[in-house]
Amino acid sequence: MAHPSDDAPSDSLMALVGSLADPLAPTAAPVVDGARRAAALDPTAGLARPAAARPAPGDWRDRMAEVRDRYSASPTFQRWAARIPGVRWIARRRARQVVDLVAGFAYTQTVAACLRLDLLALVRDEPLAEAAIAARLAVPLEGLQRLSNAAAALGLLERRSGNRWGLGFLGAPLLADAGLARMIEHNALLYEELRDPLALLRRPTAHGANRGTALSDYWPYVDADRRASLDSADVSDYSTLMTATVAPVAAELLDAVSLDGARRLLDVGGGEGGFVRAAATRHPRLALSLFDLPPVAERATRALGAAGLGGRVAVHGGDFTRDALPTGADVITLVRICLDHDDATVRALLARVREALPRGGRVIIAEPFAGARGTEVVGDVYFGYYLWAMGRGRARRADELRALLTDAGFRRVRVRPTRYQVQAGVMEGVA
Repeated sequence: MAHPSDDAPSDSLMALVGSLADPLAPTAAPVVDGARRAAALDPTAGLARPAAARPAPGDWRDRMAEVRDRYSASPTFQRWAARIPGVRWIARRRARQVVDLVAGFAYTQTVAACLRLDLLALVRDEPLAEAAIAARLAVPLEGLQRLSNAAAALGLLERRSGNRWGLGFLGAPLLADAGLARMIEHNALLYEELRDPLALLRRPTAHGANRGTALSDYWPYVDADRRASLDSADVSDYSTLMTATVAPVAAELLDAVSLDGARRLLDVGGGEGGFVRAAATRHPRLALSLFDLPPVAERATRALGAAGLGGRVAVHGGDFTRDALPTGADVITLVRICLDHDDATVRALLARVREALPRGGRVIIAEPFAGARGTEVVGDVYFGYYLWAMGRGRARRADELRALLTDAGFRRVRVRPTRYQVQAGVMEGVA
């Protein structure tokens, strides 16, 4: 996946760059004002445009964006910008970002190949020579060289002395996060769906029913008609995946929101108890409950018992799209729950949460937000496609979640700052 740089120049800066004259334009007339300057560089200057396409006279941001876009599309301007000190770094960064958009699929496959071969784990403790790595992984030396060079370009590996390879600055944290490795392997299902993105996007909306994709099959609770008949085997794969990947989200929530003074926490849709285990470690005196579909609740009971928490966590089985929630908690958490359900389901769920909480109780939502500055590739790109292929839900902007909470009767709704919003945003409301 391509990852646009967090320090990419702002649109306003690009608009300023776009206002510069092109000294190389052979037919450029003397520049007198901004309009003539734009015309000198604009390859479409003089072409009539529909009135509806022009921004409103008072909308200066749209006018600036239009000028920027017209300059950016000019090959003459691009050649000039790449040679001018103070401007060329912007042009080169933009060029790299365009290449990332085109080559992103190769990046993801490089990561997948490294993980499937356990290449990162192999060089974790000691850098190894190329020939030794190729022999141990049963990969031809030339193939290993291609993969190693690609992994080094992405920061996964790093060349060391003696023609050896060691972990790179991105390889080490990737290797340390077992859940992320599981998710990358799981993404093979999404990758198959995206082979033909237009076919995926043209699938009719079918909320509450199986869309006939591998991802909708993987998450069987998507099919409302099937949900009541699920057994432990049906929920095993996705429950295990959610447990393996919840740790970073749990850390963001527990760091962002104080649970001091809370008596009991109920985690709705809590899976096999990954979040309540993290909460139990962080808050030893906090009573805990978990609610999920009956077969998932059965798995949670076994997992929590094995972790020594069987006597501390009350596990409840039920369907939160139909059943009332257990009462008695003064904090209810929804960890990665709202984003994979449609608005109607989320409204009904928040109403049930509100009914289950006492006056002054809190609801906490933790999940990736759409439109969050610097994390658009997660909420708007990755989850945009993933949830569409899955057949239900969408990542929501903070203001959309705030409106849903307010409509359900919650007050003092606020976003809590998180360290890594790319992992999750956190929002809290008071009943």
